[in-house]
Amino acid sequence: MEDSRSRRRVATGTETAWCRAVPGGTGTAVLALSSSTAPPNLQLLQNALNKLQNAHPVLKSKLQFSPISSTVSFVTSPTPSVQVNTFKAPETSKIINGQNTLLNNNHHHAISISPLQILLEHELNENTAWCNLHHSDAAADMFFVTLYEVGSSKWVAVFRLHVAACDRTTAVSLLKELLDLMNDGGGRDKKEEMELGMENLVPRKLAKKPLLTRGLDMISYSMNSLRLTNLKFKDAKSPRRSQVARLQMNHNQTQKILYECKRRGIKLSSAMVAAGLVAAHSSGGHSIHRHQRKYGVITLIDCRRFLEPPLSTHHFGFYHAAILNSYTVRGGEDLWELAGKISSTLEASKNSNKHFTDMSDLNFLLCRAIENPSLTSSGAMRTSLMTVFEDTVIDNSGRMQEEIGVNDYMGCASIHGIGPSIAVFDTIRDGQLDCVCVYPAPLHSREQMEALVENMKRSLLLKE
Repeated sequence: MEDSRSRRRVATGTETAWCRAVPGGTGTAVLALSSSTAPPNLQLLQNALNKLQNAHPVLKSKLQFSPISSTVSFVTSPTPSVQVNTFKAPETSKIINGQNTLLNNNHHHAISISPLQILLEHELNENTAWCNLHHSDAAADMFFVTLYEVGSSKWVAVFRLHVAACDRTTAVSLLKELLDLMNDGGGRDKKEEMELGMENLVPRKLAKKPLLTRGLDMISYSMNSLRLTNLKFKDAKSPRRSQVARLQMNHNQTQKILYECKRRGIKLSSAMVAAGLVAAHSSGGHSIHRHQRKYGVITLIDCRRFLEPPLSTHHFGFYHAAILNSYTVRGGEDLWELAGKISSTLEASKNSNKHFTDMSDLNFLLCRAIENPSLTSSGAMRTSLMTVFEDTVIDNSGRMQEEIGVNDYMGCASIHGIGPSIAVFDTIRDGQLDCVCVYPAPLHSREQMEALVENMKRSLLLKE
């Protein structure tokens, strides 16, 4: 029963679109941390989580669907609700062995990945709490925390959230605030932030779009999507799940790439897109200079600073908007020249406020594709080749992580419902590039995507 002190807010268009997407497999956000110290202090962790929820009400919200109004609402409890779920070593072992069996049954040779990655992938595909949202009166939690014991004094802590409550900026801030709270024994309570959806904060002058223009753009998006080239599908019929390939570079390699970006006045995301396009085009076996292909790329823009009032990076929720652009690749392009064109195209789109004017159009088309998979190539529900974030996360908290026993972490969101062939979650951690690249399997195979990621790395590191 709903507490009389609970607050209710109807979800905005973007949040509603995510509520439609998550049950199908897209929009489960997961942050996984591995530790090789003594068992974590559960009371300290629970106290830190309580403080996080009190400061960020969306973390103690539930989603509830109203069949009368056909709307989804955030129902926010006055008290923290997240409880830590714990799996001891034998239970964890069963999960890891089950994932390894699934992994190797789908490959011709044995594949070994770390327990951290196995548990990350396991949690990416856990969305049962949200699957019946539109068919039940029951409210669904937004936030889940699980501790896995993976060996003697080895643990993996996993934080799983609904993307309607957690974009990448939220995940980054959540990690930082949690580490701060764990490191100083709890810290002081922060002032509770306001709860507002993005569309309620977009300046009207930036979102205006004539009705005729909106209609023409909708037709253009629909028609152009049919002309976009997809990465080769391996298995478009079997049930899908999200899997991960990791792209990592050492300090010298990272600094070389950042130097090239700075010299050309472009962001790392443009270079990543260029590398992805070159790698995808070459994987198709196209002869250089003979076959040109058009690829779709979605760039996610953190809109917090553009809103009225502007929000800080510590305001939790989903405040990203998408810009969809297409790029033609003929083969043989210089990677940095292509990256420059990608950067210029994105800047032109931002200057015309496409991230705001096209927001409702893209949300509408997303929901139509969810309802009618046959509208996409092979029913694969792919919206683009790649999804990237405009800005790279910079994380220099390595020393603090070591102090509380965190030796590695990975964060991303699932995309195996509707989405791209590859979503890149890039972070520069203490000067080293670390990208978690998510893809839908078995639509794409692990071998195929690891080869693609390796080709992206090779392209970025090639000397001019």
